[in-house]
Amino acid sequence: MMYGLREEHRYFQCKGCGCLQIVDFPPDMARYYGPDYYSFRAPARTGLKAWLIAARDRHAALRQGLLGGLLSRLHPTRQFDFLQPIRAAISLDSKVLDVGCGAGGLLRNLRSAGLRKAVGIDPFIAQDIFVESHRLVQKGTLDEVTGPFDLVMFHHSFEHMPGQMTTLQRAFDLLVPGGHCIVRVPLVSSRAWQTYGVNWVQLDAPRHFYLHSAASLKLLARRVGFECTAVRYDSTAFQFWGSEQYVRGIPLHHERSYAVNPANSVFTAAEIAAYTEQAVRLNAAEQGDQAAFYLHKPSS
Repeated sequence: MMYGLREEHRYFQCKGCGCLQIVDFPPDMARYYGPDYYSFRAPARTGLKAWLIAARDRHAALRQGLLGGLLSRLHPTRQFDFLQPIRAAISLDSKVLDVGCGAGGLLRNLRSAGLRKAVGIDPFIAQDIFVESHRLVQKGTLDEVTGPFDLVMFHHSFEHMPGQMTTLQRAFDLLVPGGHCIVRVPLVSSRAWQTYGVNWVQLDAPRHFYLHSAASLKLLARRVGFECTAVRYDSTAFQFWGSEQYVRGIPLHHERSYAVNPANSVFTAAEIAAYTEQAVRLNAAEQGDQAAFYLHKPSS
């Protein structure tokens, strides 16, 4: 329903851990990642504005810089909030790998914030992506990456990967002892899945092979050898307006979609505000439809 293809794909749910899984992997996944897929877009920043944003972002990411602190108060950003639970372990010298990063939008922002050793890997980009003669994103799979890294991240990419155990094990092996892994995923142990079922926008068939529950993700992490040190729910109003659109037969990429043209959508500003408030409440109750799992590799 992202592109309105309206194809049907079969899933099954584990009675033990609750993980929802696709039955058959489509043979050609590239057709489900069009050139306008959102993660393949990464606008460039230049000039004075870019410099000011970089100063703000360094403070937001690493809490460094007086000017950045002022700019953060004037024009705050939440794009680096995911670092908060492990911020003490991150420095300008940290080696960071973003897995399934698309065109590397987050990586560019991390680099401008001072994390110059942040790189990415993605199998669906057209070719390697370079910034200032340095490779930012490699076209390929996790097996083709050489470590070690201080931080490995999966920002809504882990659910797209067929080999869950082998993928997380590879991330574990690429980390230095004491390193960290962040896995941000949609969750089937959520009010949105219970409410909308097959119309849940983050089901996203067939791109999402695995829709974990909180229990299944923690179980997988333990089996690999990780310690789960924190879970932060960060769902948004998207779980409601996106799913409500699917109930009405409106694809995500449609002229009446709130994602494309909010003014032409079926929702009022008051409804969107109510969805946002509901997402905050569900996150507090650990029932939001997505979360970040913070996994730690023991030092010994």
